[in-house]
Amino acid sequence: MMGLPEGVHFKNPELLWLLILVPLMIWYFFRVKRHTRPRIRISTTEAFRYYRPTLRQRLVNLPVALRIVAVALIIVALARPQTTSKGSNITTEGITIVVALDISTSMLAEDFRPNRIEAAKKVAMEFIAGRPTDLIGLVVFSGESFTQCPVTSDHAVLLNLIREIKPGMLQDGTAIGDGLATAVARLKDAKTASKVAVLITDGVNNAGSVPPLTASEIANTFGVRVYSIGVGTRGTAPYPFQTPFGTQYQNMEVQIDEALLTKIAETSGGKYFRATNNKKLEAIFNEIDQMEKSKVEVTEFRRYSEEYLPYALLAFCLLMLELILRYTWLKSIP
Repeated sequence: MMGLPEGVHFKNPELLWLLILVPLMIWYFFRVKRHTRPRIRISTTEAFRYYRPTLRQRLVNLPVALRIVAVALIIVALARPQTTSKGSNITTEGITIVVALDISTSMLAEDFRPNRIEAAKKVAMEFIAGRPTDLIGLVVFSGESFTQCPVTSDHAVLLNLIREIKPGMLQDGTAIGDGLATAVARLKDAKTASKVAVLITDGVNNAGSVPPLTASEIANTFGVRVYSIGVGTRGTAPYPFQTPFGTQYQNMEVQIDEALLTKIAETSGGKYFRATNNKKLEAIFNEIDQMEKSKVEVTEFRRYSEEYLPYALLAFCLLMLELILRYTWLKSIP
């Protein structure tokens, strides 16, 4: 019998019980039919010692075998073997995110390991790697702002651009309003259902042309939710500076305008976080990741393919071959 394709199932499996007819047909032929054939008694078979049956005589039972196999194939065809292919339609309601990262020189403070900016880059990259279906961009700011990477789905390019960030790329200072306004400009035309800005800074707004609260109001107007993160320990932090004798450290007071950052977040429907160490910063990004989940709808479907036709065709061919042999070449055996 033909081998069944992998993953086959039967539409009418109860009909397979009819296969019990196959051994009954075999039993009938060999036990009943053969006993009805005429027999001749002879005293000795010495005269037939060197007799060799012809090919036709050897194949005398071939029509019966063909009929039995054909019956088995017909039963399998009636049981309607089918194969199933599974698939799914995935609809993703993604999120567009822009990370606005402060790269002022104060981000070199080493109250984080190895310093604030490297710690922020590390957790931002992990955050991006965990959101493969979202469009994500990057804005950097210090005394001015710059789009390091427009919103993109090519996260490999984005991650490489994050690795290249270092303080001193822009005029020094802390232009929080400009950084947020640039992020909003990248987000305002996004077609996704949710638009998010993650603002990371360690200081007080002291530069730029856009007031931070004005930028937050613009964000709210365009439906951009802002999560603001203040980066820095409480009290003082070791800050490196170069001298003729190498790198020296000075403890600098940590000044973060938490009231402003809280107001920025609340105006746009977001939330303010304070990160005082590496673990806290990682926990904050994990919390944002949980709050801003992409909506993914998966619709599964199945396709059924009828597989009975090959069995039916083969059964028909075997029955035709049986009839041809029975009434032609094997019609009579000398």
